[in-house]
Formats: sequence, C-alpha cells, structure tokens
Amino acid sequence: MDLFTPVTLGDLELANRVVMAPLTRLRSGASGVPGDLVVEHYRQRASAGLIIAEGTYVNHESQAFVGQPGIVTGEQVAGWRRVAEAVHDRGGRIVLQVMHGGRVTHPDVNGGRRVVAPSAIAIDGVGHTEKGKQPYPVPHALTTEEARAIIGDFVAAARRAIEAGLDGVEIHSANGYLLHEFLSPAANQRADEYGGSPQNRARFVVEVVTAVASAIGAGRVGLRISPEHNIQDAYETDRDDVLATYGALLEQVRPLNLAYLSVLHADPAGELVQELRRRFGGRLIANSGFASPTTRAEAVQLIEAAHADAVAVGRALIANPDLVERWHGEHPENELRPALFYSPGAEGYTDYPFLQAG
Repeated sequence: MDLFTPVTLGDLELANRVVMAPLTRLRSGASGVPGDLVVEHYRQRASAGLIIAEGTYVNHESQAFVGQPGIVTGEQVAGWRRVAEAVHDRGGRIVLQVMHGGRVTHPDVNGGRRVVAPSAIAIDGVGHTEKGKQPYPVPHALTTEEARAIIGDFVAAARRAIEAGLDGVEIHSANGYLLHEFLSPAANQRADEYGGSPQNRARFVVEVVTAVASAIGAGRVGLRISPEHNIQDAYETDRDDVLATYGALLEQVRPLNLAYLSVLHADPAGELVQELRRRFGGRLIANSGFASPTTRAEAVQLIEAAHADAVAVGRALIANPDLVERWHGEHPENELRPALFYSPGAEGYTDYPFLQAG
C-alpha cells in the first residue's frame, strides 16, 4: 500500500490516505455559523482522502475561541450542511470534530458563561478573548451529574452533524481540552468515579465515545488523542501512567469497532503509539506534525512501513488546497503564511493557488 491508495475507515471510504487534520482557523464570526468563506475553504481541499473539520463546540459553554464554529443552533447546522454539500459535490469525505473546550476558555469568549473542568485548577497562562489577552480563570469543578449531562451534549452534537450531512464525527480528546483534562492526572484530581486511578480517569471519555457511537453508529465515529503532548497544563509525564490510562481507554472502546483512532504524537512509529494502536485494534491515523510540519517523505514512510493506515496533515494542506495532486506528482508546494492562520478574512485561507493557477 502507499499514501495514494484507497482505504476504508469504518463506514468511511477514502480515495487516498492523506487526511486533513482538524485546524482551528477562527473564521466563523460571533454567531459560530460557518459561512461562504468556510464553505469555500473546505470545498477547495476536498481531494484529501478525508477532511476532519475544525474543533466545533457542542454547547455554548464549551466554546474555546472567538470565531470558533458551533454545532448547537439551527443556523450552525445549516452552515455545516452547506460545507458538507460543497465537499461531497467534489467527491470528498468530511467528518466534524466535536469538542468541549473545558477550562481552555474565558467568560469573554463563551458569552459570559461558566468555565468548567474536571477539577478547580486553572491553566497557568493567558487566553485570547474579545477583550484581549486575559488570564485563564479557575474553572468550576463539574459535579458527577453535570459531567454526565455533557455526555448528552456530545451525543446531540453528533446527531446534528449527521443531520447536516457530514460523514461522521471525530471526538476531540486531545490538546488539553475537556476530555483530555479528565485523562491527565495534573488536570483531574477528582475523588469520584471519574478521578483517581487510570481506569477512572479514562471513564468519562469511554462514556462519551460509547454514547456517541450508540447514537450515530460506531463506523462513523473517530477518536483523537494526544498522549504525552503536555499542552495547556494537561501534563502526562509518567509513561507508565500514560500507558495505563490510554490502555484502559482503548481497551474499553475496542469492542465498539470505531472508524479510527487518530494519535497526535511526535513519534508515531514509536513504542507508545504502536502499543496503543494494538490496544485499539482498528485503523490508525498518525499525526506527528504539531511541533514541525508533516512532510511528504514522512507521510509516505509512515504508510509504506505500515506504521499507520492514514496520515493527518495540517500546515501543508493549509498552503496547498491540491496537496494530494502536488504530493502525488512531486510538485513544489506553496509557501505557508503563518501570520494569517487566525486572521478573519480570505487572505491566507482561500487564496492559496492551485497548481494550474500557479
């Protein structure tokens, strides 16, 4: 097999193994409704085997960024329906990453609502709000009942994504957001069934994944994790604890037969990721490119060495809407413009040239 051959992930049939990673781009305005610009951005990149759309909030409280899209209101569902139709019209596949920001937000981001987390421990740092950079607040520690209610919000969001015509959802349990906060012993200091032992810290994520899979079909559900990423104070510095926690998580979701597991880790071919892959027992999307961009050579090697079934690519797909064609023909790539990642307009978003126009 190689990077440019088809692969099936659960119910998802991909034309190639280049997957567009979920990329926060903050182009959905105050309403959180994906508009013309977002539709065009994803339409342009439909030749990727699968698009994993950016992290999308599952309830208003869970909004992590100004300009982040949601999947809560009817208008937001309608916006995502337009995105799905545009991608499908070009023969593409797209799933929606559903996420809860947890403590990685501020009342000046989420409309004056609470900031919640597994435990009342603030992130040591500042976040971007509508009123500039502000320190992260001490979050409200969710009660057991409140945590269970959030499981329902994930289920409702997944149902709306399917209603909007998307091909599935990816559950965001990475990068220091709410689900990852439950997994991390630094962020989760609970004494109930959701805290303490690795098994207990994995329980909330297991329950979210199980409920979503039951609601929309496991073959349309992926799970994203980032063990040892140590971002946004979701520290995981003890390898034995990491293996115990994520091992417990994956062994419990294994019988569901999810579409895929996506792992963000600096060493996807290494011992930890490959052991977690074995515990999961299904398709693996590898994503190494948080610290440095994933190159064509790396992506090709990961597939040819059978270290992964597909490769998630971020920055190269930002700069090259036709990346699959470029990589297949070994054409030069456009220069990336990082200063425009989070700016509001089309510049640096939908204006990167295609090969025939370059």
